Amino acid sequence: MIYTLTLNPSVDYIVKLDNTIHIGELNRSSSETKFPGGKGINVSRVLNNIGIKSKALGFVGGFTGAYIEKYLRNEGIETNFVQIDEDTRINVKLKTGQETEINAKGPALSIEHYEELKEIVRSLTDEDVLVIAGSIPATLPKTTYEELAEICSNNGTAFMVDAEGDLLMKVLPYKPFLIKPNHHELGDLFGTTLSTIEEVIPYARKLIDKGAKNVIVSLAGDGAVFVNEHTVFTSTVPKGEVKSSVGAGDSMVAGFLAKYTVSKNIQGSFQYSVAAGSATAFSLDLCTKELIEELLSQVEISETSSKI
Repeated sequence: MIYTLTLNPSVDYIVKLDNTIHIGELNRSSSETKFPGGKGINVSRVLNNIGIKSKALGFVGGFTGAYIEKYLRNEGIETNFVQIDEDTRINVKLKTGQETEINAKGPALSIEHYEELKEIVRSLTDEDVLVIAGSIPATLPKTTYEELAEICSNNGTAFMVDAEGDLLMKVLPYKPFLIKPNHHELGDLFGTTLSTIEEVIPYARKLIDKGAKNVIVSLAGDGAVFVNEHTVFTSTVPKGEVKSSVGAGDSMVAGFLAKYTVSKNIQGSFQYSVAAGSATAFSLDLCTKELIEELLSQVEISETSSKI
């Protein structure tokens, strides 16, 4: 079974204004919509769109948490959230030509809540996969990712991590099956600026040397790179109108996982991953299976030397 973990989920409230926002004045929206937010939840929703079952884990509470659970159930996604006392946060995204985001800090979590989550993760087996994605709430230990990775390592549970900075670096000794930084995040990890595929490859290889089994690095419109111990693949990306970058990275994780769990083919899984990320970028919501498959032929994969 595939499990996704979102430690600080949200209801994303998206408000569109036809005109520029005027601070200190009354502004009227032209449309509004809302979705369950959070990187792990995005992965579950994309997997569901592709036809792959998963179970969403995390913390939810209050009327907003109930909304998230109901929304996911209506889409056919199983959940096993830890119930908390405070309301799940609401993130506001203002679309006025440019996008402005206001992300809430989220509810307070107790040690009891955290222990309940860890017991769920301890119940996973070597036949399960856990996707850990997003930020750590301020009230949880800074070592949360490391502790969860250690549990997975002890269980033999394959796990994927989509996080930034120290959160990512500190889980590498536990040998995550997949990590997916973008080129800016990868550069930040090593105190440098990366802008081309050629510059990215040796730094992606450093993450393999530190323990990651597979690494995907996205470079937005300039392509993507896949690196593991044995090979290096590079890809082009489809051409299209970018409508929203929200969830594109999560879609890449979901796309790779969806294809790999069925085929165990790295190259095909990487190609599907890139198509999934592009399909979400070209959509107002998360990608559909139909759009992914429409874009697949535009994703050209090349293999280069594994000697970095």
